[in-house]
Amino acid sequence: MRVYLVIIDDTEEALVALRFASRRAAKTDGTVHLLALVPPQDFNAFAGVQATIEEEARARAEALVTSAAGNILSESGRMPVIAVIQGEGEKVVRDYLAGHEEVSALVLSTAKDGGSGPLVTYFAANAGHLPCPLFVIPGSLSLEDIDRLS
Repeated sequence: MRVYLVIIDDTEEALVALRFASRRAAKTDGTVHLLALVPPQDFNAFAGVQATIEEEARARAEALVTSAAGNILSESGRMPVIAVIQGEGEKVVRDYLAGHEEVSALVLSTAKDGGSGPLVTYFAANAGHLPCPLFVIPGSLSLEDIDRLS
């Protein structure tokens, strides 16, 4: 079974990658893993305040990934694997891939204007060291194009 890993956040790029991966999984009898990243906080506040800030960031990430999972479930009838992990994006994704050998491809997307975010930039530059192929989906594709190409 093919497994497509998508990084979920509140960007258009994540939606493009999710659409491609979910359509591709449906066509290949595969599944999708959804990984929501909770970035570490850049400052240290009083312990109670810091814990509240981190809890709110995790709750936002969980809400995003749960919504994405619900969309996949309603469209395909299959529940994706969900993970919410705190840490630096590149390291979390590398560690996730190392711990999940079943992942067949990492699916990311560029912005509509063609610009690359930090994950696309990092993983494209290090694609030769990944344990699976990297799919970078152009953010400028229409929904019809994504469906046709997946």
